[in-house]
Amino acid sequence: MEVLEAIKTRRSIRKYKTTPVDDKTIGLVLEAARWAPSWANTQCWRFIVVRDTNIKSELADVLGANNQAAGALIEAPVVIVACAELGKSGYFNGESVTEKGDWYMFDVALAMQNLVLAAHSLGLGTVHIGKFDAKLVADILQVPEGFCVVEMTPLGYPETKPEVKPRQELSEIVFYDKFGIR
Repeated sequence: MEVLEAIKTRRSIRKYKTTPVDDKTIGLVLEAARWAPSWANTQCWRFIVVRDTNIKSELADVLGANNQAAGALIEAPVVIVACAELGKSGYFNGESVTEKGDWYMFDVALAMQNLVLAAHSLGLGTVHIGKFDAKLVADILQVPEGFCVVEMTPLGYPETKPEVKPRQELSEIVFYDKFGIR
């Protein structure tokens, strides 16, 4: 699948088939994440591949009843949890070098975008999940101090294909030379 086609056709999937995802395929999507750019090549991301049904249920419980993605964590054969090493990205000689502080969110987002696009190109579905108690997830998965949980995504074969939602036109979001100049 060509990159622009993957970007334009990828959708958030919340319903999954029970078809297993093999280790080779999981390796391919993780390899795509591994090749994401990061601050000074620090590669602060870490990934936990969850297949255990009980652990997936615990993760779904952390999302709460109102989160539509909770069922997806249970249905999908795999859940990938993205973590970050703190104090690494955005730092030089142990000091934060911008007013933005730790860049781990940015770096993990780049890696996860690579991962979900690669998954889509292989016929798999994903959905970015960020609304959860990261500390509880870290406890469930025994994430050590110095690391934090950033995002989760179910990974599996889609049960449904959501419709394309409208996007803003470039003329609405792009400025030239200064903000507000179209």
